[in-house]
Amino acid sequence: MTRPVAVAITGGIGAGKSEALAAFRRHGAATVSSDEIVHELLTRDDVKRAVVERLGNGVVGPDGELDRGAIATVVFNDRSALEALERLLHPLVSAEYLTWREQLGGLEHPPRVCVTEVPLLYEVGSESQFDKVVVVTAPSKLRRARSATASDDRERRLLDDREKAARADYVYANTGTLEQLDEFVASVMHDLVS
Repeated sequence: MTRPVAVAITGGIGAGKSEALAAFRRHGAATVSSDEIVHELLTRDDVKRAVVERLGNGVVGPDGELDRGAIATVVFNDRSALEALERLLHPLVSAEYLTWREQLGGLEHPPRVCVTEVPLLYEVGSESQFDKVVVVTAPSKLRRARSATASDDRERRLLDDREKAARADYVYANTGTLEQLDEFVASVMHDLVS
């Protein structure tokens, strides 16, 4: 079994992690985002029960499914609720990611590189699960313009970009065009597979 080179993308809110992930996909990497994994986990009955037990019935939508918007409203106004949700989800996200990576390695023609977007990589100590880390940065003014959720309160919970960059294998200051981001990703992919 040949395991793909495991790469994590991290960075601040609105820095361009999702665009970088899409670029890696275009250049042949298998990709998944932590948000995609969380979205899938929130449909599992055991996870639903645990979330409702901690956050209350107000996070259940009319269709009986968890309402991500309602969850966000609760946890971003209650730090202890956010921490409880993270304690529940982070180990599950890690387990799902590792299963996905193992399954990729078992394919007849496994990809040479797999990339995961992990916003809280350093904050939750997950960097040891990856062979390489890419940090995408951008000035705070630009990040706020790109993302309605890039607030100072949420940003305070994250490590400073300089610290992330010092710990990363690759760093990209995402202040240019999508074409420039794509060129950066192409150079990283070339480096990873050569």
